Amino acid sequence: MTYRTEVRWAIMKLKPFILIFLFLFLSVSSSFSQPPEGRHGPGMMHRRGEPSCFRASDLSLSPDQVKELELIQQSFYREAHPIRTELFSKYLELKEFLTNPIIKIESIQAKNAEIILLQSKLEERAIHYLIKVRALLTQDQLRVWCPEQEFPRSRRMMPGPMPMGPMGPAKPYPPEAPRKD
Repeated sequence: MTYRTEVRWAIMKLKPFILIFLFLFLSVSSSFSQPPEGRHGPGMMHRRGEPSCFRASDLSLSPDQVKELELIQQSFYREAHPIRTELFSKYLELKEFLTNPIIKIESIQAKNAEIILLQSKLEERAIHYLIKVRALLTQDQLRVWCPEQEFPRSRRMMPGPMPMGPMGPAKPYPPEAPRKD
């Protein structure tokens, strides 16, 4: 095998991982963008007669509330970042398991269970964040606060205008067919 062939082979092998990384990077970076002032973003529209719905940072907060909200947000991102990083790693491992014919189904299911556990931890952190924000707001602010707007473009924690995807009970895996080796 020549050097050029080896390089091509290595690039072809890394291409799916690079594409996945770019996709996740672009989706995460866009989740921190905010709509322009005075315009409603996706899911922020309201029906006639219903009050407007806002994120906590878009409410009329006192200076003390702003400082406290920033601390709550920093704490959440500090706690969530390692979980998200590990979750990303587990997704890559699962993809590798799924594309490797030698890996047994039990190993794939175990890796999926690890991912589900990490997703659960991340959702638990998000709920704790929302509870802290809720405690920070006044009664008037709570009336127009939309918790589902706190995590734009990511998997939503609560029902909102955007679909959440299938949330029914986990389906059992089909029985494994006997392998002929």
